[in-house]
Amino acid sequence: MNYLGDDFYCDVALKSGVALKKEYESKHVLAYHHTRPSWPVHIVVVPKKHIASLMALRAEDTPVLLEIIDVLKMLAAKVEKEHGGARILTNIGLYQDSKHLHWHITSGELTEL
Repeated sequence: MNYLGDDFYCDVALKSGVALKKEYESKHVLAYHHTRPSWPVHIVVVPKKHIASLMALRAEDTPVLLEIIDVLKMLAAKVEKEHGGARILTNIGLYQDSKHLHWHITSGELTEL
């Protein structure tokens, strides 16, 4: 799929009927294996509520952010145990392809893009 919009998560991933390899899902948070991975292990953690970026977080988003932190810790620990190490990253500004707050949990060497 060649997605050309600017919020893949609201437009595609969070829509019902989309096939994703999920690692975690609750009422507020979704974690799944990236549909176009850049690392051998590449999991995305995203709030289901649209939040444009880390810079757009508001005080009322604190409960969702705390759940996301718990999910990041849980999944990063799993990846570390299985693969020896993990990275957690998020992007803002020009480095943020999809304008929806999300984190990547990765392991291994960056693959060719």
